[in-house]
Amino acid sequence: MKSFSAKNEQLAALLSDLRHPACEHGISTDWLSIDSDAHTAKLTFPFAIEKTSLLDAINNDPDLSGWTWAVDCQVKRLSNSKPDQPMKTGNVIVVSSGKGGVGKSSVSVSLALALSRMGARVGLLDADIYGPSIPTMLGQPEHKLEVKNDKLQPIQYEGLVANSIGYLVDDNDATIWRGPMASRALQQLFNDTDWGLLDYLIVDMPPGTGDIQLTMAQQLPVTGAVVVTTPQNVALKDAEKGVSMFERLEIPLIGVLENMSYFECGHCGTASHLFGQGGGDQLATRHAVANLGQWPLTPEFGAQLDASQKHTSLELSELQQHTAQRVVAELYHLKQQSV
Repeated sequence: MKSFSAKNEQLAALLSDLRHPACEHGISTDWLSIDSDAHTAKLTFPFAIEKTSLLDAINNDPDLSGWTWAVDCQVKRLSNSKPDQPMKTGNVIVVSSGKGGVGKSSVSVSLALALSRMGARVGLLDADIYGPSIPTMLGQPEHKLEVKNDKLQPIQYEGLVANSIGYLVDDNDATIWRGPMASRALQQLFNDTDWGLLDYLIVDMPPGTGDIQLTMAQQLPVTGAVVVTTPQNVALKDAEKGVSMFERLEIPLIGVLENMSYFECGHCGTASHLFGQGGGDQLATRHAVANLGQWPLTPEFGAQLDASQKHTSLELSELQQHTAQRVVAELYHLKQQSV
């Protein structure tokens, strides 16, 4: 394809103005390859991309729709907290919360599944030692892991690979483990799983900021972190501790995701803020990080996750997909700023 820098700059500027979470930080001319004679353009992102929604936005723009567009991604492996270790698992994103009950695990599943559906190679590690819920959420609660070539074989859900402490031990056994024992088990789960070649590994962290959380954050090659909260003051105070933990460990905080922000009436569409309003946004503002989204309380999605057998694929909302897009876009740009 022929490349013309002036035209690249013009198209990059127009793309940066699109209302799409992949374009909020601008578009690099390096990502563009154009052929002015054929009036075709290819856009290659260094992070996972929602191709359909982006192409819809491009084709609805009068200045861009005259071109024939192709969109692709080549996910870049970004620096992490363990530069001396080989980057076997791609970009490791930990999903954390200061307390339980804020929907951290459902957020982890949603992000992992959304990224996988974008075409990225994604793994999901359930590190919630005292309440592993990923086996139920992925519909394989009774699965027993196989070992091949001294490696645990992760389960597969659609194109996603996942592993959980819940596949290895009985729930009642894990609840009586002391911190050091639990930490060692989780490190082994991370190191001894045959993840294959990944673009992203989503880690569903245990709630809180105690020894287990600190050990996991320090021992894993973490690329960035997402903190999940609800608007309640009690949840926000604990989420603040989680933010402080990552700041102290010098792990980049991608942003804050406010879950259960409101309940939307299915009959009249009225939004009711059951747990307060705007707390997650205030937390993000105080720490100068992105507000990744405000997810509603959705009983239908919760029922899908609770079903022990998945007869149909989990349905993700446009908001959940856009949030996953924001997470990986924010992560990439955070790392670029630190270079």
